[in-house]
Amino acid sequence: MSTTLESLPVELIATILGNLDLESLVKVSNLSRRLRHVASDSTLNPWKCPITQNLASGSYERSFYHLSLRSVVPRSNWIDILTLAPPDFILFESSFPNLKASEWEECFRKRFIPGWLKWKKDNTWREFYIKMLYRVWHRTYTTCTTDEAWTRYVVLNRNGSVNELESSSRGFSPMAIFAEMQFQSNLSHLSPTIRVIATFTDVRIIAIGVLHMPRSPLIVNRNAHALLHPPGIEVGANLKGNSRALHDSPYGDDRILAPFVINYFLVGSRLYNKLTHPLPSESHRNYPLYTPGGGDRRWGSLEEERQQWVGGLMVIVQLIRPRAIIGYEQDESEFAGSWNQFASFTWHDLLTIAPWMKGRVTKIIDGPGLGM
Repeated sequence: MSTTLESLPVELIATILGNLDLESLVKVSNLSRRLRHVASDSTLNPWKCPITQNLASGSYERSFYHLSLRSVVPRSNWIDILTLAPPDFILFESSFPNLKASEWEECFRKRFIPGWLKWKKDNTWREFYIKMLYRVWHRTYTTCTTDEAWTRYVVLNRNGSVNELESSSRGFSPMAIFAEMQFQSNLSHLSPTIRVIATFTDVRIIAIGVLHMPRSPLIVNRNAHALLHPPGIEVGANLKGNSRALHDSPYGDDRILAPFVINYFLVGSRLYNKLTHPLPSESHRNYPLYTPGGGDRRWGSLEEERQQWVGGLMVIVQLIRPRAIIGYEQDESEFAGSWNQFASFTWHDLLTIAPWMKGRVTKIIDGPGLGM
């Protein structure tokens, strides 16, 4: 008895189909009822691999632009596409899928930082997602700041408190603000250091501080170190994870080492959840743990030379374009220019990406001052 493609087990058929490009998969899915059944099964989902390859490469096949018009493609794939694809592609080049309200909400929460929920108001989740995506695209490519007149940011003080501050968006310059912070702390003679905490699809979280070898421990900022280096985590740390809770990376499982495909990690006596809402980009896919590959530079060589963070640490959000977004540090000149590239970042946002900081902060102050 001869063996044909359709006589194979459905799991093996799905694996074979998953190795095709999108153009070929679209054609094969229409050849017979059995192949169409396998292609449309959300559990088997042979579309995931070619869709992931398109998203990772940034060079899209012709079939990718209007994939939402094909009923054979499981809707779950669109959560990955709407989370990871560039704004201009989603807004102007592709067709929107027909998703449930809960699925649009999932797309929003996996793509955007939670502080942006303040703009939802009476919009549906679909309307709100599209509105926020257009706002991101508009702010990234223009100097218009009418949608957000004031930009909020967070400062971690060396005494353990946190200030949530704001400045005019039209003239928002993080390096100028930080220079004033240095002056007030008598640190103007030292050069600032920039660290990318984590990178997401549309934004990256940036910390600006001062690394120095202090003469006195009184000026050391312990919380700055804890934010960039979660307690107990080091490069190459011995990790224990929950093998019952596997997490499928939208970037493809073949690109992630075994210890990093789990939902939570046990480091010593501390439990760390892998961040999924919002979903980090490829350069920080293991966040808050270290991600190899060069993008995650929180464990920089500068800090290993017995230097410590001193004075206040400023935490901001920078909007990024779909080019060279891998999370490397940039020099100060990049931040001194286009102030329209920054958006608001709040204490709630900080707790979302660094929940271990909640027990370390002694006081949260809305505005300037010591909060006395």
